[in-house]
Amino acid sequence: MNPILETVIAVLMVSGGAFTLAGAIGLARLQDFYSRLHAPTKATTVGVGSITLSSMIYFMATTGALALNEGLIMVFLFLTAPISANMLAKAAMHLRVQQAENTKGQAWDQ
Repeated sequence: MNPILETVIAVLMVSGGAFTLAGAIGLARLQDFYSRLHAPTKATTVGVGSITLSSMIYFMATTGALALNEGLIMVFLFLTAPISANMLAKAAMHLRVQQAENTKGQAWDQ
């Protein structure tokens, strides 16, 4: 395989792993529901997207066929993650889930 493609695949895999790790750490360490929702939604979407893109490039380079499965996974991921996060945040606002004291902005009028 082409060394440039190998480098691109490696960079995408490492950066995807780093984003996914950052999202997991944010989920475990942040204070309130809204912050915990934000970290995995943003970071993990980019992380898993990078890993899936690297898989798509690898299989296209080795087999020569278009990797539609990975492309469909990426489309599904990028469409569903923000929508589900928005729905979870709206449900939390409706249920008046408490924010941490140092969170800027208010989810509702108190």
